[in-house]
Amino acid sequence: MSSDLHLKAGAPASESTTRPAAAEATPPARGPFWELLESFRGELGSRLEEWLRARRAEITAEAPEAAELVGKLDPYVLGRGKRLRPALLYYAYRGCGGDAEWILRPSMAVELLHTYLLIHDDIMDRAETRRGQPSAHVAFAEDHRRRRWGGSPDRHGQSVAILLGDLAYSYAVELFHAAADVGGSGAEVRRCFATMCREVIVGQYLELTAGYRGGLTEEDLLRVLRMKSGRYSMQRPVELGALMARAPEETVADLSRVGSSIGEAFQLQDDLLGMFGDSREVGKPVGSDLAENKYTVLIHATLERAGAADAALVRAALGNPALSRSEVERVQAIIRDSGAERRVLGMIEERLSAAARRLAGLELAPEGRLFFEGLADYLRKRRW
Repeated sequence: MSSDLHLKAGAPASESTTRPAAAEATPPARGPFWELLESFRGELGSRLEEWLRARRAEITAEAPEAAELVGKLDPYVLGRGKRLRPALLYYAYRGCGGDAEWILRPSMAVELLHTYLLIHDDIMDRAETRRGQPSAHVAFAEDHRRRRWGGSPDRHGQSVAILLGDLAYSYAVELFHAAADVGGSGAEVRRCFATMCREVIVGQYLELTAGYRGGLTEEDLLRVLRMKSGRYSMQRPVELGALMARAPEETVADLSRVGSSIGEAFQLQDDLLGMFGDSREVGKPVGSDLAENKYTVLIHATLERAGAADAALVRAALGNPALSRSEVERVQAIIRDSGAERRVLGMIEERLSAAARRLAGLELAPEGRLFFEGLADYLRKRRW
């Protein structure tokens, strides 16, 4: 990466050949934090586009027919997601004094890992769209129908989308290990990356089955949240950046705790967004978490607090794919009236406050401090 990235935080982001979806567009820069994030996103997007073009050329030179597979990856990688995960790795590295250009490679790896998980997640959730366009399995099913191939279009779409996600994962591993070799960061960094990959898969399984297991406590659900999203989304990318900068062990541990607190707050907010947010911003129909039987901390808090009749309505809504708009609105009212929304908002504030206290005691380079404090402030103001 050009050293201009951290010197000219307000520089315009590079344009990708893939048009951003309107629903994913980030608001205009609102101060130094957003300027840092926008500049990073532009540079990362340009590097990803260049790297994917080279991989596509390599693969199609040997197997031209594979262009139909590898060419479909670009829109899902290059769409205008927030790219918070790779930015966390990058700015943790910068905050701990790192200044080498190769740090963009593990940042790219984290974004490709995220793409792999999103593609597979859409299959499991039966999500029809992603970032304003058809999900990968839907797009491949449509190709099958258009060509009038034999067999089941939906089964074909799911099968090929699984392969596309696996391809993104293989790219992520390739990039990450190449970066670890260049950086000489050692076994600890590789172990952290492998742990992140393993945790999110186990967490996904725990989330998929939570709605069917009885007797779950709030702490059980927080463990699912940490493994499915909190660690993978925030904690592990922060750890990786600090480890790659060869930060002192105590600094790595403190930054990891900051990432853990912010990650839990972020996911708790996502649960609120999934229930109350604007579908154009969330990227899926509001209330779809109910249809998908997602037993979240928010739902648990509702069932703990609601009266018997209201709790029965919420339980009946879970896993029901045919919910009407009025039924979703009724569940939303029960959640609010029960006090569950207030409970989750309090949990978010507890975690953001804990992150702020720990950040205040950390010695970080100005750019890293600006990013992490700005991220915590953004989450405090994030609304649905």
